[in-house]
Amino acid sequence: MAESRAATPRFLNRTLRNLREAWREVSDSARGVIAPPGPVAPNLPDEDLERVRAQMRECLEARGGEVSGRARAAELGRLYLGLDQSGRQRFLKLLATGFDIDRDAVAAAAEWLRTDADPDGRRAAERALRQALEAPRVRLLTQFNALPEGVKFLVDLRADLVKLAKHDRVLAALEEDLKGLLVAWFDIGFLELKRITWDSPAALLEKLSAYEAVHEVRGWNDLKNRLDSDRRCFAFFHPRMPSEPLIFVEVALVSGLAGNIQALLDEAAPVGDPRAADTAIFYSISNAQRGLAGISFGGFLIKRVVDQLSAEFPRLKAFATLSPIPGFRAWLDQRFAAGEPGMLTKAERKLLASVQKGSASKGLLKQLIAGHDWTKAPEVAAAVKGPLLRLCARYLLEAKRTDGRALDAVAHFHLSNGARIERLNWLADTASKGLQQSLAIMVNYSYRQADIEANHEAYAGEGQVTAAAAVTGLI
Repeated sequence: MAESRAATPRFLNRTLRNLREAWREVSDSARGVIAPPGPVAPNLPDEDLERVRAQMRECLEARGGEVSGRARAAELGRLYLGLDQSGRQRFLKLLATGFDIDRDAVAAAAEWLRTDADPDGRRAAERALRQALEAPRVRLLTQFNALPEGVKFLVDLRADLVKLAKHDRVLAALEEDLKGLLVAWFDIGFLELKRITWDSPAALLEKLSAYEAVHEVRGWNDLKNRLDSDRRCFAFFHPRMPSEPLIFVEVALVSGLAGNIQALLDEAAPVGDPRAADTAIFYSISNAQRGLAGISFGGFLIKRVVDQLSAEFPRLKAFATLSPIPGFRAWLDQRFAAGEPGMLTKAERKLLASVQKGSASKGLLKQLIAGHDWTKAPEVAAAVKGPLLRLCARYLLEAKRTDGRALDAVAHFHLSNGARIERLNWLADTASKGLQQSLAIMVNYSYRQADIEANHEAYAGEGQVTAAAAVTGLI
């Protein structure tokens, strides 16, 4: 296997070909009942746009029964898959604007409900109002659900929408409609927890490698190491997307808190005895489907995996993460740019000045960590350790969003699920990404079952961050 970045286009292209072929078969099943549409240009020019509008109307009219309806939806889906980025944007804009709710019908139904005193009349008005409030575009999107891989198609469609809707209110409304459908379809009760092993289908292993978002999989040997006997990997699947992981977590079964990701992923390290482990380290949680962004599964995944591991390994006493701190470097750079006073203590400035001989005291920390080589210089690393750990603790404990929640996205996720900040780990991730995002620092979040509910309530209610004394003491 090549590196995961090279694997991504391969399986995505294969999936796309399979989807087009499956939908061609659905479309062909209704030949003679519906007329095949002509080809459209990939950028969907105006003359083709009107033909697409007519196809959308035909889908909504649902003439000819279920087989014809599925065939029309399949034709429309295949058309979308053949468009380029510009064409897809025009397609989605047409769907958003041309098939929105009829506001006159909504107003009329609301007025009927307001003025009709008869109970039967009011019930009829309520039904009319509900129908008027459902945009035709929602009914059209729902038709794809009945097609082979139709749910996956809608998930990927929302991924396109999320990207395009950032600066477009009209598309943002369509994206919200589709998100509402997906939230209902991906209720946690429908999801299946499965363990992924080295014996899992190669296609699934390829996807696992490509979807890994925290620590890039470097090849087959790296992936095999992550699935060895002292490791576990679990994923949620949906019955309508049985070969597509929605979210997955990678776990190492070790003794004590792990504090270095390079050591944890070292392929040359001896395989541990999982039966002797007392700690489960969740070192990577990756959302595999961009189209399901904002639909939370992670908290449920962790709880289910904790239950499963506890049953399999009764000796496990601690459940914790070894997590990145992706926003720390950016936050620190903002403090540098603002010239924030008091960032360093007098003793810290004196120590840094002794390392950077001949330089002015102002901006010393920024200078010393400007490149990637500082981690390989023991004297520099020792000098910046104290201030960086203290500032990192301040970032995790005090930096907040406008809603009072933790600024760091990973911290927010774990704190929301009832974890506490247990320990900061120095030089824990010296890979390029770790240096760029968090200056090689990683954090352990611990999940203590007796405290999870209280920690969650404290954070959800008042934004209170629960942390061990070893972390709060740093600031």
